[in-house]
Amino acid sequence: MTELKKVYLNNITFGGDKLVIIAGPCAIEEDESVVFKTAEKLKEITKELGISYIFKASYDKANRSSIDSYRGVGLKRGLEILAKVKKDFNLPILTDVHSIEEIQPVSEVADILQIPAFLCRQTDLLVAAAKSGKIINIKKGQFLAPNQMNNSANKVLQSGNDKIIITERGTTFGYGNLVSDMRSIPIIHELGYPVIFDATHSVQLPGSAGTSTAGERQFVGTLAKAAVAAGCDSLFFEVHPDPDNAPCDGPNMIKLDDAYELFKVCRDIFEVVKNYTNN
Repeated sequence: MTELKKVYLNNITFGGDKLVIIAGPCAIEEDESVVFKTAEKLKEITKELGISYIFKASYDKANRSSIDSYRGVGLKRGLEILAKVKKDFNLPILTDVHSIEEIQPVSEVADILQIPAFLCRQTDLLVAAAKSGKIINIKKGQFLAPNQMNNSANKVLQSGNDKIIITERGTTFGYGNLVSDMRSIPIIHELGYPVIFDATHSVQLPGSAGTSTAGERQFVGTLAKAAVAAGCDSLFFEVHPDPDNAPCDGPNMIKLDDAYELFKVCRDIFEVVKNYTNN
């Protein structure tokens, strides 16, 4: 069995004995209080539950279904807001990068650079991200088998950066649907990398609302619990105080008020799995 390469961020360990949760709103909204409210509440929840926590939000969502879809507040303002979250709440930050030009300014704020699923094979982007020296989270493309992520990871590794995490977020299943194959978690582990399971994007129904993506929020918990039981190291959730009125990805984001119970049961399953595998 391949030895798992642990990835360290301050006192957080991907691939360790403690569940790591990455969570926050899909995109930073014009009303920036949504970001601060969500960050504050999620920090309280994860601290009470003894879960490692990383805040996420996107300053730009560049792969929206329609040209009219909401994308975020942009690079400059978005990084200012993320920097304030980092300082005020003492939280590590994860956010997406979509182009080589974004990497340097984003690296000044973010602790983890996330490569979006649709860009997971973009060699120049992966190489430039690797050279930032930051932790690189590569989201598995919906069009790839899990073992094919080794090629993407190697582009980062061979560029001098071994701080690599891979996110499973479902695979295209026909038109307008995704399926999550939990076999992908041990398969990616065999490549040697910690695995994040993206429980909210995995319930998307891509393009099913015509000019936007639909989703089935009611299955987020089911998939998250299954992924933890299958051995994932971390969970990724998009969380919002009022997802039904969020400007993007509302149908698959979980409600902030529901986070505590879901995080708690996932933590409990994680501890059972770790106790079993460590004995």
